[in-house]
Amino acid sequence: MSDFRNGYTTAPATADMSVDAGLRSFMLGVYNKLALGLVVAGALAYVTGNVPAVQQLLFAAGPDGRVGLTMLGMIVQFSPLVLLFGSMFFMKNPTAGGVNLLYWAVVATIGAGMGILFLRYTNESIASTFFVTAAAFGGLSLFGYTTKKDLSGLGSFLIMGVIGLVIAMVVNMFLQSSMMALIISAIGVLIFSGLIAFDTQRLKMTYYALGGDKAAMGVATGFGALSLFINFVNLFQFLLMFMGGNRE
Repeated sequence: MSDFRNGYTTAPATADMSVDAGLRSFMLGVYNKLALGLVVAGALAYVTGNVPAVQQLLFAAGPDGRVGLTMLGMIVQFSPLVLLFGSMFFMKNPTAGGVNLLYWAVVATIGAGMGILFLRYTNESIASTFFVTAAAFGGLSLFGYTTKKDLSGLGSFLIMGVIGLVIAMVVNMFLQSSMMALIISAIGVLIFSGLIAFDTQRLKMTYYALGGDKAAMGVATGFGALSLFINFVNLFQFLLMFMGGNRE
């Protein structure tokens, strides 16, 4: 993933930003993979959150009644981070096949772990939040695709914001402050909204920078879908903090 983030982010000075059939095809490939990934993740989340035999393997109610994770559930929850960080060390020269494998592994583990949302929020609020997220994602991605403003500076700021957000979330795991959780969620919505636009523009720049290299574009398609998938899921979960109706 580091190769995609660091190696293909600069557009050539002579990039033609007019409508291009090749660019449309490239972006459509990214969006199709993203859409299929969301369907797979949603299906897995529904199964792990609603099928009792599977649900009990991953989630359990604590003494205070709060829904927690079993040991297997913790492994599933942290697997995406392990996969992503591991890819930085073991995928120095990524191939399209390797990136696809990483993408679907991340989609599957994130989807399975999101089953806990069905135990915390009502189905109606999950569905409505998903559609709001999809609408927001469409608008933000369209902005990133069409804007002529260079968002690279904003991207660096947002990535640093993600690091700060993770630290704040870890701290709040111990503090258990509801006010801090709301503040974190609000900041998270802003950060991942910005990242959707930034990553979309970066994908556009990537297409021109690759100059028609089919193998490299296969890698970029997988990494692009992965970045947008992670942005979508995080935006959805942070919005759910505000829009989600808790189960009694």
